Amino acid sequence: MGQSPEIASIRRLIEKASRNRLPVLLLGESGTGKEVVARAIHSANPSGQLVPIDCGSLVGTLMESELFGHTKGSFSGAIDNKKGLVELADGGTAFFDEIGDLPLEMQVKLLRLIQEREFRAVGALNWRKVDLRIITATHRDLKAEVAAGRFRQDLYYRLNVLVFHLPPLRDRKQDIPLLLGHFIDQGREQGLPEFCAGDDVMRALLAYDWPGNVRELKHCIDRMAAVHSEGVLQMADMPSALRYQMDSSSLQNLSDVLEQHPFAEFVLPPRAPVISISDSEKLAIMQALAATQGERGKAAHLLQIGRTTLYRKMKEYGID
Repeated sequence: MGQSPEIASIRRLIEKASRNRLPVLLLGESGTGKEVVARAIHSANPSGQLVPIDCGSLVGTLMESELFGHTKGSFSGAIDNKKGLVELADGGTAFFDEIGDLPLEMQVKLLRLIQEREFRAVGALNWRKVDLRIITATHRDLKAEVAAGRFRQDLYYRLNVLVFHLPPLRDRKQDIPLLLGHFIDQGREQGLPEFCAGDDVMRALLAYDWPGNVRELKHCIDRMAAVHSEGVLQMADMPSALRYQMDSSSLQNLSDVLEQHPFAEFVLPPRAPVISISDSEKLAIMQALAATQGERGKAAHLLQIGRTTLYRKMKEYGID
């Protein structure tokens, strides 16, 4: 979802990838929506079911059984025949999430599955043919993993056919207002209250770099919907990471004002070795009010903050 050029390009690639059964490799940071893209490719030309396979959870001696199934009596505890995840995806799509975490011994078996379209269950003698689309995803740099010997080069080349590079949210911030509305609507369907984001809140959402990407944005919006007071969402309702980011941005703006506007008529107190954030903000607000003869609208514009923020900070610092 979005109107940025990056997302428009992803939508075009989804449409093209859905026309065939070639392997798809999704690259991007955690939270950028790799599984969303995998489901979109499958849904654009639905056939069978999409089976997510979390490669990071395939550990221990039973990982081969989880993927390919097993026959009765093939090992202790195998009291029945069991289908694996790959067989469940036959006729549909197998989505190998975090493929970079797959152990080397399993990479060999995945390579055979891609090349020959066949697998063998644990304890079985015969190979079984399957028809499925394989989509893989990782946040890792697979080229670096190949160079380090943690990922097979031949498997990398087999997967590297149709490649999607999913952009981090910080590179497409113009999509945040649309995502905000979408997640508010989703929250309403799940029983969460709706809310309106004021200018300060939207400014904070756009200023934050979102290291957790779209997933973090969704969790943030769900949290704000759950805890906010009645009416317009306030800064106090936001997660601490966003409030800190906003305070840091405001401090930087205030610092810039101090450098660009000397306010010669205003007498500065002696500079202390260390000045607190609150003292720095109070000083800059007083300077801006002095420079604008007390006109709060002009002072807020000079400080590059909203009027509501200025009034709140004036009250907080006891400035008349």
